[in-house]
Amino acid sequence: MTDIKAVPTTSVDPDVASGAAQFLGPVVTDLTALSVDGKQAHWHVRGANFQAVHELLDLVVDHAREWADTAAERVVALGLPLDARVQTVGAKATTPTLTAGFQQSDTVIAEIIAAIDATLVTVRTAVAELAELDPVSQDVAIEIARGLDKDRWFLFAHIATK
Repeated sequence: MTDIKAVPTTSVDPDVASGAAQFLGPVVTDLTALSVDGKQAHWHVRGANFQAVHELLDLVVDHAREWADTAAERVVALGLPLDARVQTVGAKATTPTLTAGFQQSDTVIAEIIAAIDATLVTVRTAVAELAELDPVSQDVAIEIARGLDKDRWFLFAHIATK
């Protein structure tokens, strides 16, 4: 019988796990902030294209939550804890503050795109830093970047003039 206490939490080197958590933790924080702000925007959007933007924002929120979960589960699978409590996210997120209350759809879209852009800076830092440290964790960050780029494109199409 195997002694449970002798089984390590992960087979990944502790320094690699710590490094991966250093870069994926902020990704989780920014994605969590994006999901909360995206839902706030979803509730308060107004304008001629209300329904399309309202429904698209729900997709952005769902994606942000899914990607936050993917990144968080990678950190936890590496044997490290993660703090994404509301207080922590509010204090550490790099996303800009969303305007409170009802807003026209073009304003809401611009603000959510700014939040996506801020999140993409964090994600792209993770992609770059994880390249040699932990390719598996880098793959998680690449998946998130690809999805955020697509969500940004879908939102931008609503306000693009060309």
